[in-house]
Amino acid sequence: MKAPENGLIEGIDGNLRCWWHGNDPEYLRYHDEEWGVPVDDDVRFFEKINLEGFQAGLSWLTILRKRQNFRKAFDNFDYKKIAKYDDKKIESLVQNAGIIRHRGKIKSVINNANRVQEVIKEFGSFATYIWRFEPDDKVRPKTYDYKTLSQITFSAESTALSKDLKKRGWSFVGPTTCYAFMQSMGIVNDHIEGCCCRQKIEEERKKFKRPA
Repeated sequence: MKAPENGLIEGIDGNLRCWWHGNDPEYLRYHDEEWGVPVDDDVRFFEKINLEGFQAGLSWLTILRKRQNFRKAFDNFDYKKIAKYDDKKIESLVQNAGIIRHRGKIKSVINNANRVQEVIKEFGSFATYIWRFEPDDKVRPKTYDYKTLSQITFSAESTALSKDLKKRGWSFVGPTTCYAFMQSMGIVNDHIEGCCCRQKIEEERKKFKRPA
């Protein structure tokens, strides 16, 4: 679907929203209820950053439609369990038609499950670590129109997060992947001006207590 000039589309309820969900019911629910909502749950953070890795080269809708399959296959992204996966488990995942059967990405989740526990040991929680990369409002765009936001695929902060994660041994965490992760988990609010969700997310971010 091609984006309209202002990046907004009208839903059946008459409200304008960011265009990318295309009014697909599942994608629309994700846009309205999840995307940009600030999070402090380690398991949700771990799930999302790995699913963003699986998305590389694909659309997020493809991953979203398989998300329940991923959760079932990866023990609801319980990183303590995943860290213990052996070669037999890897082979079973490679044969699982319900997920993306990419051996490198599957092994990456297992690697990252070990790495996240190291991060938690150092910072107390994965959420505490991630929120350290929240950008200051001063460096964010002055306007959040479609033209401005469509040109942002990574940022200084997502690049810093990517570099730090890679230094810690993480995989499939490039700057673009990290920026998409930050958008989805509420580290930034990239709902387009005019989207009915933008102000709601702003209010949630103001009330949200950052983990420290």
